[in-house]
Parts: sequence; structure tokens; C-alpha cells
Amino acid sequence: MKIYKKGDETSYTLGVFPTIELLKTRPQDVVRVVVHSSIEKNKGYPLIQELCQKHRIHIDIHDKTIDKLSPKSNCFAIGIFKTYQCDLTEGNHVVLVHPMDMGNMGTIMRTMLGFHYTNLVIIKPAVDVFDPKVVRASMGAIFHLNVCYYDDFETYYQQYKHHEFYPLMLKGAKNIHQVESLSLHSLVFGNESSGLDDSYLNYGQSVFIPHSDQIDSLNLSMALGLTLFHFSANQFKEKEVLRENV
Repeated sequence: MKIYKKGDETSYTLGVFPTIELLKTRPQDVVRVVVHSSIEKNKGYPLIQELCQKHRIHIDIHDKTIDKLSPKSNCFAIGIFKTYQCDLTEGNHVVLVHPMDMGNMGTIMRTMLGFHYTNLVIIKPAVDVFDPKVVRASMGAIFHLNVCYYDDFETYYQQYKHHEFYPLMLKGAKNIHQVESLSLHSLVFGNESSGLDDSYLNYGQSVFIPHSDQIDSLNLSMALGLTLFHFSANQFKEKEVLRENV
């Protein structure tokens, strides 16, 4: 097994939890699971065994493969899977224009899942979502999302112009607290360093997140989290407890 390179036909999870998420959500794409000889101590291993048995997926015990592929010493399982393509489904979208940070991408995926946003649009050039660093940072959330790449924003816009569009930018923007969407919408975020250029003023209603003048700006993953919290508020306002049986 080789270390992943962009464009490879297979990638892999790093860690027990993301491997379990892979086995639960996309077993049809799993090639095999590789585990460390000391995994018996990990409480997630019985579930890995159960899922592999259910889906007839082979488990290899091979410490050298784990040591080669994982940059961390506490990795006990790797799930090797075929990279795949997704179609967007009916629902709201998050659109990332030229995202380049792998850690941010993983955090964004996990945040999206937490607020019931499952359609992710990525405008190239951009980070490779199947890089194991992204998969690990997402804690397996990637396998619950429909991720679709587009070569340019206009092509995406023409397909989904029935959505309300909300680019996150300062120019011509409304305070996010003054905006409410009850329709299908696309939330558009720029690159970590450069944001969105003025051409995005032509798409929908730009919004900004108000904050004190003690800081210049919010980073991408923080801004996205606050935006999703705002736009999903109606879904969660009746929720009395975070989790049942806690």
C-alpha cells in the first residue's frame, strides 16, 4: 500500500473512529481494513470486526503498513477505500471557492454534518477531499456528505439558480442577523486568505458576521460554523436536550 497522492483511485482512513464511519456509511467502497496487532485493546475493534463480517470485508493485521501510512503512533486501524464521485441532492448547499487548507476542510465537513448540511460544492482549484489528512480531520464526516467539484462558480450557479445565494463578504453585505432564509439556499465562502472577489456581488445577497473591532476577521471554519448555526436555527430551536440518555 502506497502513501496517498492526489488523483489516486484509492485512499484510506487513519484511526478507529473514521474507519468505523467508513464501514457504516460506504461499505461498498471499502477494499480492506488493516489493523495494528495491538488493536485488541481498543474498544472500537469489536464493531470493526462486526461490520467487516457483515459486509464480507477482509481484515489484515499488519503493523508495518500502519506505521508507514500513519504519521501518528496511536493509529490502530486503516480503512482502504475506492475514491468515488457524488451527486448533489435536494437541500441546502455549502459552496467553498478555492479552499486550500486540509485541516479547515475536515473541520468544515464535521461542522456541516452537525447542522444538517450534507451537500458540499467545491470550486477548483482546491484541496483534495480524499487526502487522508482531510478524511482524518473530518472524523469520518466526509462519508456522510455529497461532495461535488465544479471547474467554475458560474457553471454551478446556472444549475442551481433557483436557490437563494448568500456569499459571505463585507462589500454590499447585510448583517447576518437581519437575514432569514426559508427557501433552498447556497452559502458561499471564499478562500482562507483572499475571500471572495467583487464578482460575487452579482449572486444573491452578500452577508457579513458582525464582531468587535478588536479583531480583523474570523477564520474560514469559524465563519462557516457561525453561518450554519444562524441559518439552521429554526431546525434546532425546539430541541430541549443535546442528546437523549446522557
